[in-house]
Amino acid sequence: MENHDKDDKASVKTASFGATMKAVFWSFFGVRKRRDYEHDAANLNPIHVIVGGLIGVALFIGILVFVVRMVVAKG
Repeated sequence: MENHDKDDKASVKTASFGATMKAVFWSFFGVRKRRDYEHDAANLNPIHVIVGGLIGVALFIGILVFVVRMVVAKG
């Protein structure tokens, strides 16, 4: 029975970085189905999630700074 448990854990693949970025993107909006959340929780690499979150935050801040500069420049 122990050997069967090891096979189940070994058969679970980690998601690609692209899949992780997609999950991070949707998490910024807070829109996620429970089934997708559970799949992500089981398959995402925590390091990819952290890196993806940092990239997402940097993009979000960059877009906000760009928009503010455009509005201030026109005003």
